[in-house]
Amino acid sequence: MSLSPVKKLVLETVWMLGKPVKPMEVASEIGLSFPTVMMHMLGLTKKGYLETFGKGYYAITRKGKEALGLPEINGEKAEKVMANLPVEKAFHFYVDVGKPLNVSATSLMEFCEIIQKIDEASLEFHLYRGDFEAWLEKGVGDVELAKKFALIRERKIYGKDLRRRLYEIVKNRCEELAKIQRASTSPKWA
Repeated sequence: MSLSPVKKLVLETVWMLGKPVKPMEVASEIGLSFPTVMMHMLGLTKKGYLETFGKGYYAITRKGKEALGLPEINGEKAEKVMANLPVEKAFHFYVDVGKPLNVSATSLMEFCEIIQKIDEASLEFHLYRGDFEAWLEKGVGDVELAKKFALIRERKIYGKDLRRRLYEIVKNRCEELAKIQRASTSPKWA
């Protein structure tokens, strides 16, 4: 099934936020009215793209991720994404062309930590050039996280809000990948 542009936007926003969210959060995030967002979220739930949690919280389902064209990730893939990279594949932070900060990340966890401290101008420089997306997709091997960064770039976020958003997205992804890894290595009792 193809999604209308508004339904796709609502579904992408729930997915991007990376945790169960209330329709009001989604409405605030994308600038649509609460009734409009609520109507679309109910429709997406009915189709199996969203599921409900607790009182009024919604999260994306596997079917919802498939509708957005996201690949399924298993324990082996999660482990690969979370692994340390060789230094030559590290992400090197700059503040501008020819102005390195001499700070590098060789793993997703290290990248997450650096995002909290690095100059906001560096975050803006790399996000709006597409550097983060390229490294996440080709270097780290995480297509899903790269797509989340692309959505943040499209929303034109800057400064402290950008830092907070990037950190939350990467932190949530690291937690999700760790959970997938644990689930794949835990013993399965018959």
